[in-house]
Amino acid sequence: MDVVSEDQEQSGKQNRRMFERFSAKFPVRFKDSSVDYGGDVFLRDFSASGVRLHTKERFFIDDRLSLEVELPDGKDPLALNGRVCWSKPQAVSLWDVGMEFHQVKLFQLNRLVKIASEVAGIAA
Repeated sequence: MDVVSEDQEQSGKQNRRMFERFSAKFPVRFKDSSVDYGGDVFLRDFSASGVRLHTKERFFIDDRLSLEVELPDGKDPLALNGRVCWSKPQAVSLWDVGMEFHQVKLFQLNRLVKIASEVAGIAA
C-alpha cells in the first residue's frame, strides 16, 4: 500500500485541474435571500470551472446554487449558478463547499480575476 502525503495529494489535485485557481475572499449571498452579503456565505477561491465557499449552510452533492457575489467595484453583484460537487465540514455549523458552474461565462470570470488581482496587488 502506498502512503501519500498531504502535499502530494494537494499537488495531484492541482495537476488534475483544467483551470488555474485564484484566491479571493468576497462576501456572497444566496440569490433571493433576505440575508445580507457575507451573513452566511463567503467566496474563498475560484477558477473558470467553479468556486469554493465557506458557509453556515449544509449542502449535499448535486444541490443547485444561485449566488450573488458582492465585488468592491461598485457595480451590480456578480451572479453565479452551479451545482455542489463536494462538501466538507470545517467546524460546528461551518462548511467548505465546492460549486461547479453550469456554464463557464468568461466575461464574468474576467471581472472576478481582475478584481481579485487588484485586491491582491497583482497585475491581471
